[in-house]
Amino acid sequence: MAARTITNRKARHEYHVDETYEAGIALTGTEIKSIRAGKANLQDSYARVENGELILYNMHISPYEQGNRFNHEPKRPRKLLMHKREIMRLLGQTREKGFSLIPLKLYFKNSWVKVELALARGKKKYDKREDIAARDAKREMDRAMKNRHRE
Repeated sequence: MAARTITNRKARHEYHVDETYEAGIALTGTEIKSIRAGKANLQDSYARVENGELILYNMHISPYEQGNRFNHEPKRPRKLLMHKREIMRLLGQTREKGFSLIPLKLYFKNSWVKVELALARGKKKYDKREDIAARDAKREMDRAMKNRHRE
């Protein structure tokens, strides 16, 4: 069974991504098995620095089907693993106006689960409209080029 990459598809639509970081994540056995089965969701999740630790909130990992009474809580806060120096740098940057820590991807690197965190700034409504217009224009150009090559 191939391990899957779980992505937060709305993140790039809702935020301007400035920098990305890779962090480990502290999980239980049943959480790992659910992630391997692709039963995790990063939508509406975010990270915050508290007491010198990086904590991920609102990430939903479905309970493992073969798990018994040792199964995990689906939306529990999870500790992210980074160097203390990096965490303190992120703390300083998130205190600036408008910066948030948003998870973009959850993936396996060797046998470890990693989270790609983005230092991001929220987009305004007009920014989202500009992105949609640019995407539509690119789609139209690609379609025109494709039709031109067929003739």
